[in-house]
Amino acid sequence: MTPTPTIKKYFEAVGRRKTAIARVRLFAGAKTGFEINGKTLEAYFPTKEMQATAGEAFAGAKTADKFHVTAKIVGGGINAQSEALRHGIARALMVYDITTRGALKKLGYLKRDPRAKERRKFGFKKARKSPQWSKR
Repeated sequence: MTPTPTIKKYFEAVGRRKTAIARVRLFAGAKTGFEINGKTLEAYFPTKEMQATAGEAFAGAKTADKFHVTAKIVGGGINAQSEALRHGIARALMVYDITTRGALKKLGYLKRDPRAKERRKFGFKKARKSPQWSKR
C-alpha cells in the first residue's frame, strides 16, 4: 500500500520587529481576510497605514485575495506589530511558493529589521544622554 501524500492545511511562519512577535498561518481557500488575536484587521490596526503595512507582502508577491490569515501577535507597539505581521506573512508566502522569494527579498520584507531600542547605561539619563556638566 502506498502512503497518501500529506496535504498541508496551512503555511506557518514567525515574523519579528523590535519586541513584537507574530505567529502567522496562511490558509489557502475560498475564505479570505485577516484574523489577528481574534479580531479583524480593521479592528486590530486602527489606521489605514498600518493595515496597508500588514498586507504589503501579498501585493509584493501578487497573491492578494488568495489566503485567509490568522495571527497571534505579542509584545511591542502596534506599529511594530504590523511590521512583524508583514514579515511573518512574507516568510509564510515563501513556504507556500519559493518563487515569490525574489520579489519579496527585493522589497525587503524577508529581512528582520534589527533596529531596537538601545539600553540605558549607568551614569546616563537615557541611552546616550549624559547629565549636565558643571565646571564648578
